[in-house]
Amino acid sequence: MTRRKPAGPRLSNKPSKGATAKQTAMGELRIIGGEWRSRKLRFPDVGGVRPTPARTRETLFNWLAFHLAGSDCLDLFAGSGALGLEALSRGAAHATLIDNNAALATALRDNLRLLGSGSGSGTVVCTGSDAYLSQRTRQPYDIIFMDPPFRQDWLTTLFPLLEIQGWLKPGGWVYVEHESDIEAPAAPANWQLHRQKTAGQVTYCLYRVSHAAGRSE
Repeated sequence: MTRRKPAGPRLSNKPSKGATAKQTAMGELRIIGGEWRSRKLRFPDVGGVRPTPARTRETLFNWLAFHLAGSDCLDLFAGSGALGLEALSRGAAHATLIDNNAALATALRDNLRLLGSGSGSGTVVCTGSDAYLSQRTRQPYDIIFMDPPFRQDWLTTLFPLLEIQGWLKPGGWVYVEHESDIEAPAAPANWQLHRQKTAGQVTYCLYRVSHAAGRSE
């Protein structure tokens, strides 16, 4: 998901109250590869959510092609679920999808059921991404997808949380999207830039974690 909103107040870290009866407009997502290829899914058109474009997803998952099978993934700012659901379709063992909007979280659960994904392969958590990352209560992830709302400086907050709490396994991967006209904050020292591309307003990067950081188990 890519949320392209103009500069303004930072989004709340608390779950929203969800869509009202008037918020009936729906967006559409198409899975582009794997088991669920060409499946179309609906999600509430709230919060400026836009799925990561198909061409960008195809590039990203080509980069990750040999690392997805059996992986444990985290999709921060999941929104439509474009990245987490695509990862599951292409062989990830599990994906945790985070979104602080109750209506989007409900749609993500509904779409997992529609796709036939049991509780063992997809988990939806309705909370803020920084709240989720602030205290790790499970094993680190193999792959983390991170495409936060633009113009809100989320990466400055999230990069240190990922490191301090030890959210990534050694050899893990981090996918990051940010505005192409703004320099992103420096990545942690143990993240090595593997690939990077720019498409219009968006720069997207894939990092490899060379060794573990943060707290131990």
